[in-house]
Amino acid sequence: MAKIALGVTSSVSLYKACEILRGFQKAGHEVQVIETRNATALVAPALFDALSGRRTIIELFDDRQPWSVAHVALAKEIGLFVVAPATANILAKFAAGLADDFLSTFYLAVRSPILIAPAMNEAMWYHPQVQENIRRLRERGVQFVDPAGGFLACGDEGLGRLADPNLIVARGLDLLSHGDSLRGKTVLVTAGPTHEALDPVRYLSNRSSGRMGFEIAREARRRGADVVLVAGPTAIDPPAGIEVVRVVTAAEMKKAVDARFPSADITVMAAAVADFTFPSAAARKIKKSGLKASLEVVPTADILKGLGGRKKDGRILVGFAAETHDLEESARAKVRDKNLDLVVANDVSRDGVGFDADLNQAVLIDRRGRVRSTDILSKRALAAVVWDAIEDLREQKK
Repeated sequence: MAKIALGVTSSVSLYKACEILRGFQKAGHEVQVIETRNATALVAPALFDALSGRRTIIELFDDRQPWSVAHVALAKEIGLFVVAPATANILAKFAAGLADDFLSTFYLAVRSPILIAPAMNEAMWYHPQVQENIRRLRERGVQFVDPAGGFLACGDEGLGRLADPNLIVARGLDLLSHGDSLRGKTVLVTAGPTHEALDPVRYLSNRSSGRMGFEIAREARRRGADVVLVAGPTAIDPPAGIEVVRVVTAAEMKKAVDARFPSADITVMAAAVADFTFPSAAARKIKKSGLKASLEVVPTADILKGLGGRKKDGRILVGFAAETHDLEESARAKVRDKNLDLVVANDVSRDGVGFDADLNQAVLIDRRGRVRSTDILSKRALAAVVWDAIEDLREQKK
């Protein structure tokens, strides 16, 4: 049984929060309701008190309770934070980090999975600022149940109704089931490209943005793991709560990975390490007139194959394969040749998926030869699919 914090704000659909509360209770969980002051004008806190069996929290400083830093104390107790319904106002507060009441202050203290179900007029939902706030929250790992279409409180018809309470509860329970599935485990993830210098100005690299690896790391942290992310040069902010080791070259990535692999329970090599480097880098920029018609390159170390050749002792090793043809055949060969437990292969020749894109589509092949093909997904959604497959492998090893 887990404790769930349910935030409710001043949408007309607020009455449906009672169904959401009951749904979590029927699944065996305690629910602590947090109500904004404006919401109390629509539904009195006494109703939530009666349904939850707990005093509804409204004020940041409440003399009815024994003194404690309440928002911090509660944040440490919960396994899931749900806000339903969520108004445009609370989305803006969360996105900006504004903390002027209990609910918005509580959001900043929470480290559990967060699920938000917005409800508002269609024009508000599609307003660019609201969509920007939602984008920013998604980037930080917040999950959403988007509003449904239908008859709205203002009399219009359109998108903006609070999603079905049963759907919200189901999504919340799914998040809760993964909330601590990797607790106590150490996960090592690599991400991004490497840069192999020719001189102080030029380098050899590839089109990897690092987004997929960062989402793999984020999802592992969301499931409770202690995560170490070894990242090549990227322009992406790392997820919160993760140890980040910055590297530039393939040699630096190998050194960092080799040092941390023995203490990792699961290693996911999502980085696009350069296959070649230059024998040496010039200390000064080479003038164009001094460049040879052909440049000598040498292979970089195969970090993934090196890990596969080491004694695993029950560890799980996952690789990624960026291909332009013969996707499944190449992925099977990689599992076999590099002694992997799972490979995630994607076709990077397609427009809009793979390298430097928000979307991806992959084929997952495990050591037993089982194949799973995904639809086109956001990289965040694909990260969840990958971790579901990894956790399935963990169960088989028990």
